[in-house]
Amino acid sequence: MELLTAAESEVQQRAVAGALLQRGLKAGDRVAMSTSGTAAMLSAVLGSLRVGIIPVVLNSALLEHERAELLLNADPAFTIDDSVLTQLLDGPPAELAAVPLARPMHYTSGTSGTPKGVWSGVLSEDQAQRLFDDEADLWGFNSADLHLTCSPLHHSAPIRFGGGTLLRGGSVVVPGKFDAHQIAEVIQTHRPTSSFMVPSHLQRLRVIGALSTTDGVDCSSFRLLAHAGEPCPPPLKTAAIQAFPKGSVWEFYGSTEGQFTACASADWEERPGTVGQARAGRSLSVDPDGTIWCAAPEYAEFSYWRDAERTESAWRRDPFSRGEQVEPKRNSFTVGDLGRLDEDGFLWLDGRRDDLIISGGVNVYPAEVESVLAHAAGVQEVAVFGLADDQWGQKVCAAVTGSTTEAAVIDFAKSQMAAYKCPKAIYIVDELPRTSTGKIQRRELAAQLGFE
Repeated sequence: MELLTAAESEVQQRAVAGALLQRGLKAGDRVAMSTSGTAAMLSAVLGSLRVGIIPVVLNSALLEHERAELLLNADPAFTIDDSVLTQLLDGPPAELAAVPLARPMHYTSGTSGTPKGVWSGVLSEDQAQRLFDDEADLWGFNSADLHLTCSPLHHSAPIRFGGGTLLRGGSVVVPGKFDAHQIAEVIQTHRPTSSFMVPSHLQRLRVIGALSTTDGVDCSSFRLLAHAGEPCPPPLKTAAIQAFPKGSVWEFYGSTEGQFTACASADWEERPGTVGQARAGRSLSVDPDGTIWCAAPEYAEFSYWRDAERTESAWRRDPFSRGEQVEPKRNSFTVGDLGRLDEDGFLWLDGRRDDLIISGGVNVYPAEVESVLAHAAGVQEVAVFGLADDQWGQKVCAAVTGSTTEAAVIDFAKSQMAAYKCPKAIYIVDELPRTSTGKIQRRELAAQLGFE
């Protein structure tokens, strides 16, 4: 476990930036970062960005051929691994901008095809400050914060939350690979004030009893527990709201490409299942087919690295209004998610277009079915997916963990949903396949169960 203060990180950031500049790198250059998820890595990302050098953040667990493919695409000027990072920490201190001048370049997971690099370029100092404040002000990062990092640091959200905390003067604790018992101990002994988790992290804490309101971990030190990354089953969400201080649990909907919404726990309790309203400076719209679009501020725009066709398909020009001021056109983007808006602008997600199951010509959205099955007795986790079917084209299936039976889950589903939504087959499994961030990989289920 590592504890990093703002002052310690500032020294590391200046050293890494100075070492990169000394090696001839300049603003706009890309540096591949394939290191362990340490506190020093977070400092290296921030230091690079504060001189306009853009880290291409890679998962150090990638196999050699996977990493080589991404490096070929990114074409970095320099590559940093753990041993090189150690050397850079001895670099000459550089003068840094007040905030990052860009976003890191991340590759999306590739579950919908070839991995795409999300590129924002180098921003002006004014745009960079607005980009930073957009996140830091929303979550209230401050010098009294101790942020608990639970997700791998090669992903965007943990960098945003940990980096924002450090740059506002707070400290960060990095326990390493997620272990529910260790995280519970850190909460008990170090009393963090904020954390970002994916729902599977919360689920693991719940399984060991850490979220119990009677004999669980004392979570009273938290002012913010933010979660995102995958649907949060209503029973788990309720358990989190009860375990953490009133008003501290927030959900947000976003992606590597950009941020869409934020949702206070009170809003969720009034409208169960919503992921909230558009974040400041943004406007949401939903096409008749359910595709969600977000009108983004100029400083939040992006492109897909060296992929003009995908970039073109992700953006369009939309009308946008802010109060009484109406701008005739505003750039809006989509990541292919499906949802619906109510009359007050609250958004519900129906799934991703790539997850869509078409059975007998009718669309079935896995996220909707999962939210229902999560309430079935004995179901711990659930993932819904489609399998090829001679009669229906696809049939709805579900893999579940927990102490239940196929018949019990099917009977429950029939009691809660229209027949076309109900799974035709239930598979009881020991665990569900996940990405390194803990997201469930529906696409892997067919192979895991022996159908591919």
